[in-house]
Amino acid sequence: MEIHKCLGSYLISLLLFLFHSETACHPSRKRPCKMQAFRIWDVNQKTFYLRNNQLVAGYLQGPNAELEEKIDVVPIEPHTVFLGIHGGKLCLACVKSGDQIRLQLEAVNITDLSTNKEQDKRFTFIRSDNGPTTSFESAACPGWFLCTALEADRPVSLTNTPEEAVMVTKFYFQQD
Repeated sequence: MEIHKCLGSYLISLLLFLFHSETACHPSRKRPCKMQAFRIWDVNQKTFYLRNNQLVAGYLQGPNAELEEKIDVVPIEPHTVFLGIHGGKLCLACVKSGDQIRLQLEAVNITDLSTNKEQDKRFTFIRSDNGPTTSFESAACPGWFLCTALEADRPVSLTNTPEEAVMVTKFYFQQD
């Protein structure tokens, strides 16, 4: 009887371990990560698009709707992701330059990034879901969040004051 209980406990633990291993993506391991495409728009309905090699948020209508950029996501852990565009060939990065912190696009393949490399931390974002909206905090610069301006056709950037009403840090994030 004791052996049966022990075996049942072991099997449950094994199944939980295997389930977690399949749902969490770890780029540094041999199992390949799956990149997924998402639609993203802020709570004011502005979508992301590329203008002069800069990621911008604005209202795209009619034929301009085709300019919308899908966000490519590689999950690292349950709430940590790499973000990119153009099939994962341009990645969003949080960059420190002196005392300035800014968001920039870097020509890096999203599937080549690793959680084990310190230089890749700038590409890592912590995804927080709050009801129907999602926010993204930089792992390299804690307290800095992906944001859009209230005005249309402004660059997507980072803010360290997410509670202020001058920037939008809440997004709708839907798998494409």
